[in-house]
Amino acid sequence: MNWRKSLFVAAALLATSAQTFAQDNLINALNNNVSDKSKEGFVFTELINLGNTSIKDQGSSGTCWAYSGNSFLESEMIRQGKKPVEISPIFTAYYTYLEKSKNYVRLHGNQAQGEGGQLHDVLTIFRKFGAVPQETYTGLREGQTRNNFAEMSSILQGMNANIVKNKKLTPEWQNAVKGVMNAYLGEIPETFEYNGKTYTPRTWADQVVGINPDEYIGISSFKEYPYYKPFVLLIPDNWSFESFYNVKMNELTEVIDHALENGFTVAWATDVSEKYFSWKNGIAFVPEKDFDKMSKEEQANLFNGPKPEAQITEELRQLAFDDYSTTDDHGMHIVGLVKDQNGKEYYIVKNSWGASNDYKGYMYVTKEFVKYKTLTILLNKNGLSKEITKKLGLK
Repeated sequence: MNWRKSLFVAAALLATSAQTFAQDNLINALNNNVSDKSKEGFVFTELINLGNTSIKDQGSSGTCWAYSGNSFLESEMIRQGKKPVEISPIFTAYYTYLEKSKNYVRLHGNQAQGEGGQLHDVLTIFRKFGAVPQETYTGLREGQTRNNFAEMSSILQGMNANIVKNKKLTPEWQNAVKGVMNAYLGEIPETFEYNGKTYTPRTWADQVVGINPDEYIGISSFKEYPYYKPFVLLIPDNWSFESFYNVKMNELTEVIDHALENGFTVAWATDVSEKYFSWKNGIAFVPEKDFDKMSKEEQANLFNGPKPEAQITEELRQLAFDDYSTTDDHGMHIVGLVKDQNGKEYYIVKNSWGASNDYKGYMYVTKEFVKYKTLTILLNKNGLSKEITKKLGLK
């Protein structure tokens, strides 16, 4: 996160690590980005709205990537004609934190910790450990209604930091990490009942969810790297040093459009810490005029209907990443497309902050915002156009 941003963004950083911030603090900061009667100012016409499961609330936990990634897999099941299920994001988070701890120790502590992750972590955990239904593993203890990872995360980080100080490690340190998570989240079930049958996480993932992790691809766009080649995205939460295919900036939205038009949703990692991202109003765009140069009246009415947008270039996008103006804040799920009363198109974006905004948990985000602030996208390879598939050298 960029510590040089304005104070309203800095207030969102009261989280358990420098890489992720708790949902409640972030929402409180973003709720300053509000205009009165915003919903009355926009008239949206639905163009595409693909199948997706119910809105979730990640609570006070930095697990947006697990929620959005699993929401994406749930939509993949719907697309394939399967009965939709609710996949446990906390199961994904549990094993991600264990795997992240292993990397942290192997790198002698020279890696970021924290609650954050990447969209591809959902596939990594699915491949290695399987998955379970949400009803089977919620991570909630008695009396809890929302996840809160603050205390657990602090203990895990301190424990891992002390572990790497030892000159020689025993295998027991991994059991200690599991023990902390078991205490706060509950133990992962070895077997469980689902619709009258007994499953393990492996068999439920394979037989019920039934997706193939090898069918999915991560894509990004930075002019710093060769186009149409894979590169390792250097951000703290890419703890597994995953590679992404690099495309040109305008191709990011072309890829998303082609996917949506052909029935494929897209998981989306982005920066949401801007004054022109309003969670409460459910709108994100890039205003033509810099926010700090607006009058108070212009600022107050920023989201009260469509406004002219800045035109984003590859140079602006790269600069924003290099000077920390664009940071890896949040993961969401793109499920459709609308147009406003002026004909401008917006993506329908499913969030994991509960149904607490004007659009009951969804947002409308312009293509210029997506071009400017996207870190990565994740989608099924079959959702790519033939042209992009050929450019990337994929079969």
